[in-house]
Amino acid sequence: MQTPGTRPMQKYQASCHCGAIRFEIETDFPELTMCDCSICRRKNALMVKVHESQFKLLAGAESLSEYQFNSHTAHHYFCKTCGIYPFHRKRVTPDNFGINVYCLENFDPAGIPVRQTKGSTMTTVLKAE
Repeated sequence: MQTPGTRPMQKYQASCHCGAIRFEIETDFPELTMCDCSICRRKNALMVKVHESQFKLLAGAESLSEYQFNSHTAHHYFCKTCGIYPFHRKRVTPDNFGINVYCLENFDPAGIPVRQTKGSTMTTVLKAE
């Protein structure tokens, strides 16, 4: 297993399944995360956190569909055509994106530590109006 922080900083190209949404990130993959909140559990995403300065949308802004729920703080994005979740703007750290590493080209997550996050405990119960 690779020691955290020992990977070089690299740029990765990424896309949704149909290719309408294309983006790149730069990271050294200190860790990957899996969240247990209701949406992340259902989409079963393995994510890496990157600062917004390390994220660049190359194409497909018009193909993005946004979903918000509960506190309406996090912004979850999906491709309108193929339905793939490529990334989301994080709730607790809104200047960061959670990137679905399965959208990255030529990337193998083997050897990178995976941390289970407890998003389900951050849930805010919203009262019906």
